[in-house]
Amino acid sequence: MNTTDTDKLLFAAAEAVRAKAYAPYSKFQVGAAILADDGNIYAGCNVENAAYPVGNCAEPSAIAAMLAGGGKRIKRIYVTGPGTMPVTPCGGCRQRIREFADLDVEVISHGVDGEPLVQTLGQLLPHSFGPEFLDK
Repeated sequence: MNTTDTDKLLFAAAEAVRAKAYAPYSKFQVGAAILADDGNIYAGCNVENAAYPVGNCAEPSAIAAMLAGGGKRIKRIYVTGPGTMPVTPCGGCRQRIREFADLDVEVISHGVDGEPLVQTLGQLLPHSFGPEFLDK
């Protein structure tokens, strides 16, 4: 992967927030950082709950931070987690990202002991259903 300055900033933000994740049950801390259309970076971590599945994944936490901060659209997203395998967004998170990102937006999935995987949202969620299918 060719690492850009933006990717370095996103990685640092995802890792900083991952360290704050609340994952006492799975012990699997995840961080996500979004570059939004307003030029800002918004980050979120996973938050577990004893009453599974009531917790939050890192990606919707970052989306909520983006919306609260005034961003509207995801331009790039970086997800970090433990291990060597890329930590890709779960199916539900892929759909949540789809709500706020175009299909050509790149999603970087990184198990921090391995190599990052770069895919477009369209590759991660082919044949997806998006807001453009609904009358507003």
